[in-house]
Amino acid sequence: MIVEQYFEQYEIGATRTSFGRTITETDFVVHAGHTGDFFPHHMDAEWCSTQEIGQRIAHGTMIFAIGIGLTATVINPHAMSYGYDRLRFIRPVHIGDTITTITRIADKRDHPKRTSHGVVTEAVDIRNQRGETVLACEHLYLVARRDLA
Repeated sequence: MIVEQYFEQYEIGATRTSFGRTITETDFVVHAGHTGDFFPHHMDAEWCSTQEIGQRIAHGTMIFAIGIGLTATVINPHAMSYGYDRLRFIRPVHIGDTITTITRIADKRDHPKRTSHGVVTEAVDIRNQRGETVLACEHLYLVARRDLA
């Protein structure tokens, strides 16, 4: 869906919640293949059963990618991703867990060099099926100003 929104139109505190997505063993295998990360914490069920956590742990980068992908439902032709800050893996995610992403507009500020744009900070909270935060970060958007477009 296309929703045109200029910098001035973003409202601090506005939120949205994604649909859920259950993490599968296939996700683990495909992500390991894409990244080359076959670390035993992700791939070796037998070894993990001897460790304190007791089972395989999802790659943090996979949960980040899937969780952010869940928010990719709206195209704003006046905005583009400017990067991510303060990325933290809070709790482990396991095969069979379902994640949902909640975003909240946390901040707006002038861009230090581009007067035609501002920076919008979206707080990202990826949660498991129990409502526990498993990953948190800030997504920065570079957004055109209406008055200068």
